Amino acid sequence: MNKIRELSETYEGKILTSVGGIFTVETEDTVLSCKARGIFRRDGISPYVGDIVNIMKVGDNDAVIVEVLPRKNEIVRPPVANIDYIVFVISTTLPSPNLEILDKFLAIAEFKNIPSAIAVTKTDLAAGSVTSSLVNTYNDNVAPVFPIDYNNPESYEKLYDSLAGKTAVFTGNTGVGKSTLLNHIDSRINSEVGEVSRKLGRGRHTTRSVTLFRLDNNAYVADTPGFGVFETTRYDYIYKENLAEYFKDFRPYLHDCRYQDCTHTKEIGCAVIEAVRTGKIPQTRFDNYLKMYDEVSLIKLWEQHT
Repeated sequence: MNKIRELSETYEGKILTSVGGIFTVETEDTVLSCKARGIFRRDGISPYVGDIVNIMKVGDNDAVIVEVLPRKNEIVRPPVANIDYIVFVISTTLPSPNLEILDKFLAIAEFKNIPSAIAVTKTDLAAGSVTSSLVNTYNDNVAPVFPIDYNNPESYEKLYDSLAGKTAVFTGNTGVGKSTLLNHIDSRINSEVGEVSRKLGRGRHTTRSVTLFRLDNNAYVADTPGFGVFETTRYDYIYKENLAEYFKDFRPYLHDCRYQDCTHTKEIGCAVIEAVRTGKIPQTRFDNYLKMYDEVSLIKLWEQHT
C-alpha cells in the first residue's frame, strides 16, 4: 500500500527554500524536507518559496506537499510568494542609483499591491545632497527611505523594526552593499546564504534560488539576486491607461485633469504635468513615467497583433 495514502493528517507550513525539487517547509513546531506531489507538474503548479502549503509527513523527517494554498501575490523571477514588503537597496555611488529601474519596480510592486521601502547605502561615500535628494523624492509620497549609516546603528535598526512580522524581499544591483546591510540586520543571514550556495555548488550571485530566513522579530527575509531578475509573469503587466495610478505621487492629481482620458504625457490642462512644473512631483519621476508609458504601449501593441 502507498505509504502516503496511509496518512490522513496534514500540517500547514511555509516554504523556506527550494533547491533541486526539494523544499524546506517550516511548520508550527518543526522544519521538514519535502517533495511536491507529481500531480503539481501535470497541473502546471510550481510551489514557490513563501508559499503556505499543506503537507503530509512521511517518516520522521520527510514529508510530501499535497496542496499549495492560494497566494496573495507572487513574483516569478525570483519565484517568491506571499510577500508583505520589498526593500529596494540602492547606493549613493559605486554604483550610482539607477532611478529609472527603481521607479519601474516601485510601480510594479504597487501594481502587485506589495508595500515597498528603499534602503540607501554608502551614505558616507557621496555628498549629503545625494541622500537628501533621494529622501525628498521618495519618502512619504512614494516609499519610506532608510538612509543607512553603519556608524549609527539606529539607521539600520529602524529598517529592522519595520520588518517585524512580515515576509520581506531584499533586492538590489550587485555592488550596492546588500550583503553588508543584511549582515548588520542579522549576521546569520549571510552565513546561511553562503551555506546554501555551497550546497548548490555555485556562487551566490549566479543562482536564482531564494531562501527565507526567520529573524528574532518574527520577520522572514529573502535575499535575492539583483534587479535584473525582478519579474512578474509575461502577461501580467500594467496597461498604459492604468500606469499613472501606480505612481503613488501622481494620485492626488489624476482626477483634476481637463480631460477624463488624459494620459498625463503631453495634454494641455493635465494636472500631473502642472504638478511637475510647480515642483510637487519630481521631474525624474515624471521622465521615468514617460519611458515606462512608452514601454507598456509597445507591449500592448505587440499583444494585439498576436
